[in-house]
Amino acid sequence: MPDGFLSQEEIDALLGKKDQTGNSSVKDIKIDTSDNEEESPPNLALILDFPLVLSIRLGEVKKNLNEVRKISPGVVVELNRGINDPVEIYTGGKLIARGEVVVIEENFGIKITHIIEPVERIKKLG
Repeated sequence: MPDGFLSQEEIDALLGKKDQTGNSSVKDIKIDTSDNEEESPPNLALILDFPLVLSIRLGEVKKNLNEVRKISPGVVVELNRGINDPVEIYTGGKLIARGEVVVIEENFGIKITHIIEPVERIKKLG
């Protein structure tokens, strides 16, 4: 199966569908939300320090090649979102959250307003 895709069995388990025997595919999973790494499952501790790149998408616009060639310093490109619309937060090309732009001293930041649940991400695949 290509990277980044779930098998039908994994999708069914996440959606809580029953298997052929009539049993629920969902297993009891306990998630430790504490920051104490000593109590975390050993496999989880191995990946917690793995670096991820977060990308923030303010918006997008479609331009033809001729329009793109005319872009130069000082040109303003209008995006498809309003100033108060949420921005999208991606990691690994996958939408994981939405937020709003904030100013922190002289830097921009993102205040997380919504986390995309795994079930929501799966529904968008179909």
